[in-house]
Amino acid sequence: MPKTNKIPSINFHLWEPCNMRCKFCFATFQDVKKTILPKGHLPEKEAIEVVKQIAASGFEKITFAGGEPLLCPWLPMLIKTAKNLGLTTMIVTNGTKLTDSFLKENSMYLDWIALSVDSLNKENNVRTGRAIVGKKAFGNYDYLKIIDLIHSYDYGLKINTVVNKINFQEDMTAFIKYAKPKRWKVLQVLPITGQNDFGVEEFVITKSEFNKFIELHNKISVMIPESNNEIKESYVMVDPAGRFFDNSKGVHNYSKPILEVGIEKAFTQVNYDYNKFLKRKGLYNWIK
Repeated sequence: MPKTNKIPSINFHLWEPCNMRCKFCFATFQDVKKTILPKGHLPEKEAIEVVKQIAASGFEKITFAGGEPLLCPWLPMLIKTAKNLGLTTMIVTNGTKLTDSFLKENSMYLDWIALSVDSLNKENNVRTGRAIVGKKAFGNYDYLKIIDLIHSYDYGLKINTVVNKINFQEDMTAFIKYAKPKRWKVLQVLPITGQNDFGVEEFVITKSEFNKFIELHNKISVMIPESNNEIKESYVMVDPAGRFFDNSKGVHNYSKPILEVGIEKAFTQVNYDYNKFLKRKGLYNWIK
């Protein structure tokens, strides 16, 4: 069995640009932008080719992430390409660019929407930078409207929450019960050298503080907690330049570009742990 088949899901961070300024973001890709990819993304044709190689190599699910993927004009084409090649499709979005027309037009090709919601308090979101250009933030009512819109088109809903120093004592129980996500991914804020060095320190929490957030929500069955250790090495990831990368040592380690050396060779240049993928419940029934 090819190595790429061991972990069947993959995250394609196709787009570095973002309209938010999350100070703890562990996928800023400023290093990529400064070195080999000045625009922060591949051209459309090359991005499509990366998706084709991902599908051909045996992956079963692809998640389009960023940055903010909805800023990418050709995201619908990438989603359609992936779906037509047999992949389960997902996007991770902050929700600010999620419109009725996008949801309607992509309903045949997009299976899941993962909505990033760290806090229901606008002031807290401004403090962390989870706000448009760091200033205009969403609150509880804004997120509820987005969730209602997602449910109206029958998408699979997942919610991602990064637990940090600002929100680790916030009770989101009522919100999650209303939202009814199929999965609620709760991630401990993760320091990554070269990605969030200059902003993450004030948001770092201890394992004990992370556990407090988990205990506060222990009655929510769809919650999937992921500590720093569980996050590292357990995700197959491709960067905006079309390279595999891992975070096993607290820094992004990049392969050669997939379109340059081929996906199988590129995959051998990074480190992923299938058992950690299973332990964090990365394998689930994702077929819509």
